[in-house]
Amino acid sequence: MFTDRFSSFICPGDVITCEAGPFTVLAQVVPDDCPDAPDQRQDGFWPSLYANAPGFIGPGNGLRQRFAEAQARAEAVMEGWRKGDWFYCGIVLSVSLDGVDLAPHAASLWGIEANYPGTNNSYPNKVANELLPEAIAMARETLARLVSHADTRESA
Repeated sequence: MFTDRFSSFICPGDVITCEAGPFTVLAQVVPDDCPDAPDQRQDGFWPSLYANAPGFIGPGNGLRQRFAEAQARAEAVMEGWRKGDWFYCGIVLSVSLDGVDLAPHAASLWGIEANYPGTNNSYPNKVANELLPEAIAMARETLARLVSHADTRESA
């Protein structure tokens, strides 16, 4: 498990590492190359007063006030994204053994919000830990192939 944590303000290229048995695992923040804006990525990004719409804010008292507040939040999120205050990224894990890269892109998850307004950036840490078993499995497979290939060459 990663005991290092990404900081509360994330920058592209930020890295955390951990040891997993004989392996060293690196988790890196990589900018997402998808140019889509938040409202293009998420159904219901913009609030709605209509019950069948994805952004429906729900029935009840104070509907107009809740709608105005939700609209202001959505506009602030969009403005922050446009200004570059927050961005979408991927968390990419790579695995090495004794300084040898076994799996430079062993596992990843993309479309993660970094520095999103009102968050503490704990989600990228959770993602890194959730991807860890997949990355280790990929490194073990790579190592097994390398050993098998070396055994085949020695017997030839």
